[in-house]
Parts: sequence; C-alpha cells; structure tokens
Amino acid sequence: MDLLRSLPIGLYLEEPQTWLHRLDPRVKFFWLMSFLTTYVFANNLWRVLLVALLIFATLASRIPRRVWQQQMGFLLMLSFFVLIIASISPDGLGIKYQPRLPTSEQVLTQSASSNKTAPQNSIVFFNSKDYRYIPVEIGPVKVTRRSWDLAVSLSTILFTVIYSTNLYLLTTAPEEITASIETLMQPLRRFKIPVTEITLTLTLSLRFIPLVLEEIQNLIRSVMTRAINWKKLGVKGAAKVWLMVVERLLENLLLRAEQMAQAITVRGFTSPNEHRVKWHDLRFKSRDWFAIAILILFWGIRFAIGTEEF
Repeated sequence: MDLLRSLPIGLYLEEPQTWLHRLDPRVKFFWLMSFLTTYVFANNLWRVLLVALLIFATLASRIPRRVWQQQMGFLLMLSFFVLIIASISPDGLGIKYQPRLPTSEQVLTQSASSNKTAPQNSIVFFNSKDYRYIPVEIGPVKVTRRSWDLAVSLSTILFTVIYSTNLYLLTTAPEEITASIETLMQPLRRFKIPVTEITLTLTLSLRFIPLVLEEIQNLIRSVMTRAINWKKLGVKGAAKVWLMVVERLLENLLLRAEQMAQAITVRGFTSPNEHRVKWHDLRFKSRDWFAIAILILFWGIRFAIGTEEF
C-alpha cells in the first residue's frame, strides 16, 4: 500500500509540463475561486456543466492517466452513491403528497364541461396533466422532484469542490501558490496584516502534506507487518491499538514540525521580512490573457443560463 502514489492528495506533478502548468498561478487561482463560487444560487444544469468542464480540462491538458484515473474514479463513484442515497431519501418537506388531478375520469369530464359555461375570468387548474411531483415510485422507494434536485446539487458540489482544488494543487507548485497569494494580498499591508508570515505558513503547510501521508503509510505498514489477530483482540483491543497508532502519528508529526522549524532557524530565516526569497517572477503572458478572456465569458454564461429561478 503506497499512499503517496495511490492517493496523491495535494502533491505537485512536476513532469510532464502541461498547458495548465504554464498558466500564471494567479489566473489559475481566479479560475479555482470561480469554480468554488459559481455553483452558489445556480441551477442543476450549471452544476452538471461544471463537472463536465473539470473532466474535459483534465483530458485536454493531457495529464497522465495514472495520476487522475483513481482520484476521478473514486470521486465519481462517491458522487454517484450520494446521488442515489439523497434521491431516495425524504425531501424534508414533511408532507403527504396528493395528486393535483382527480383520479376519477368522470370528475375530469364534468369539470371540463363546466369550464365551458364558466366565466372567462375563472381559473382552470387542469392544464398541466404531465406534471408529477413523484416521477419514480417503486414500492416504498420514492424519488420526488425536490429530493432529486437536492441529490444532483449535493453530488455535483462534492465533486466540484474536491476535484477542482486537487487539480489546482496538481498543476501548481506550492511556491507559485504562495507567491500568487502574496501578490494578491499586497493591499492588506496597509492594514498592518502580516502578509509574508501568512504566505510562509501556507508554504510550510503545503510542504507538510506529503510528510503526513508518509507517516500514515509507515504506521499502517508497521501494523500490517506485525500480523495482529484482530478477532482475538475484540473491539476494545482493536480500539486500543488504533489509539496507540494515532498517538504515535501525532508524536511523529510534531517531531517533523520541530525539525522543520530548526532547519529554518539554522539557515537564518528568523524574520520573513528580512529574508524574502523571490520564488517566481509573475508576469501575465498572451496565454494568461486568453485564459482571463475565457473566464469572463465563463461568468457571462453563468449569469445567462446558470442562475436558479426562485
């Protein structure tokens, strides 16, 4: 079991360099924020389009299949299960639905004949014969329109939030992320906000993710090599073992954090303002302006067809 290969969460893909890698990190950050905000007050059509756009961007960027296949497959499977479970769950209205139309055809014919003699200002309620609040009903399993809308919304939001963030981390180096965020946060210096300290903390946290995965992997391997008979231990014994593993994991992570802090101190990085390192020279190029133009078109389409009607 290799978590660093089978579950590369938050890891940066250095090779091959795709067109997503070559985009300016600030442009990619704007795209990420757009994916994370456009589904707010959006209809289900737009949310499904976001999922399709993320899949298309992954395929068009020619990222190796071994990198995204397992992650995308796991997220699609998880989103599918959420879709099924939420669609057959109660819609939360707490009402017993009754059809709008009478079940007897005689009542319909009588109402139709009475509507011929009714005044012109009277309202007729029997025009929408195709509307059904419960489109699927198989025994005790019912799928209402509200539960289906909630299921589509939950499943698409789950996929969009996780996969868009992972795709951004996969194609953007941690130093580029912190450099772009520091550039965007420059106006906050007027309010005496420690921008450099915040970005340095963000850089260290991004670098710390692979260390956490490595420690978890080593502890799981150590437990597996001991060939523990879990049936003889029982529930309490197994809980004690896993509590010891979690305690050991926290100790190792704190030790790694202390070693990282000592390494920074030894190299003289006592104050970020005095030891500023320019990781990247951020400049917009032609492809970045083209991506910004597409982003503006993206928001235009969002307001045109993606707004939810209340």
